[in-house]
Order: sequence, then structure tokens, then C-alpha cells
Amino acid sequence: MFALFRELLNPAYLVSNPISWVIVAFQLWMFIDALRRGEWIWAAFIVFFSIISALLYFFLVYRQMGPAGGGGITRGFELPGAADRRRIRELEGRIHHLDKARDHLDLADIYFSQGKLAKAEASYRASLQRDPKDIDAIAHLGQCLLRLNRAGEAKPLLEYVIYTDPKHDYGHTLMALAETQTALGEKDAAFASWQRVLANHGYARAKVQFAELLIARGERDRARTELNETITDDQHAPRFQRGRDRYWIRRAKSLLGKL
Repeated sequence: MFALFRELLNPAYLVSNPISWVIVAFQLWMFIDALRRGEWIWAAFIVFFSIISALLYFFLVYRQMGPAGGGGITRGFELPGAADRRRIRELEGRIHHLDKARDHLDLADIYFSQGKLAKAEASYRASLQRDPKDIDAIAHLGQCLLRLNRAGEAKPLLEYVIYTDPKHDYGHTLMALAETQTALGEKDAAFASWQRVLANHGYARAKVQFAELLIARGERDRARTELNETITDDQHAPRFQRGRDRYWIRRAKSLLGKL
């Protein structure tokens, strides 16, 4: 491995072996992703142990968590389910032959997780055309519209789902409603919604945004307690959960630094 690394630093080797450019580009891609994700040990291994570590990082971290930073405006707002190119092709084939509402919904969820919100909205609406009473599709469309900065359109959809099933999606729909209420300036309603979420769940996404409202209300000590609990809980969470919550933990630490 060290021999290969030394060869890649040799200009003559790079010129005479075009494939080496691909290797260098791949290593650089994985190295930058590791830095953005805060995976310092992985970054060091990619530098010092060459392509092998880069490949391991790709399969063990990148493929499981996606690009560092996720889908831009959807960071920290993942819906259940993972995006996969083969799964997209499978769903497109099923839709072509069967045209079922559930397949449109599953495809929309993948687009949402990728940050392709316009495509997600179109697929959610296609699902609802085939099954207008599917509260999963209604809730996820509401979340999609919220991320598209159309909170006014999202609110009645999310309120309908919460009225029908207050615990829908394990509290994720209620969290989306709280965010919608915040976006619309309905801070008292949002405060009550976050309290309802936290009565049953300890999501970092909920605790951080609840803390932000506490700060706005002047309850700095209570906000500090919420943020410290969020950071402490993260230290004992499974690896996959820590990767999912990384955005919110950084936000919690930033807020604590300002208190």
C-alpha cells in the first residue's frame, strides 16, 4: 500500500498511467467527504493507506450515509427509507406496468431523501391521485411542501394527518407540523407541538428546535438543559443514529456557544 502511495506521488507514474488519475480523484473525493463529515481518523487513513482505505470508506460510510451534508435543504429531515438507484429503477418498472399508489409513494420518498423535491412532489401527487386517503402520502407531501418553502400549503395536510393519527410516523409528522407553525410565525402553537413530540420521543431534531423557541422566550437555562441533554444522548447513540443526527448536534453545540 505504501509503495502504491509513493508511486502516485511520482509525476512520471501519473503521466504514464492514466488510470492513476482516476484513483487519485477517487481518493480526493473520499478524503474531502471524510473531512466534511468530521471523520478525522478515516481522513488520515485515506491519506496514509491509499486506495484501500478510500474503498473501505466508500462502502462502510459513504454508501450507508450518503454524501456529507445530505441533500442540502433536507439535511436532518430524512424520511424513513434509503435511496438506491436500483430501487428507483425497480419502482419505475413497477409504475410502468402496474401504476400502483404505493410505488409512486416509495419513489417520492427516495426523491425526498435525495433532495429532489420537485420530483418528490410530483410523485406524491401521483400517489394521491390513485389513493386520496393515504395519510402517509398526505403527510410526506406536507413535509415536501414545507421544504419547498410553501408552509401555507403544507399546514392543512399535516394538520389533517395529526387529527387522524396523532402519532403518525413515530412523531415525524408532528415535528413537521411544529416546523410549519414556526415558519408561519405561529410560535405558541409550535411550542405546544414540540412539547407533544418530546412527551413521547427524544429526537435531537425536536430538542434543538424546542431549545431555539425557549431561547426566543427568554428561558435560557431551560434551553441550555435541553441542548446539553441532546449532546449527552448523542454520545451514547448507535453509529447510524449519530450519523443521522450530526447536523442537529452541530446546531446544538453552536447554540450552546452563544448562550
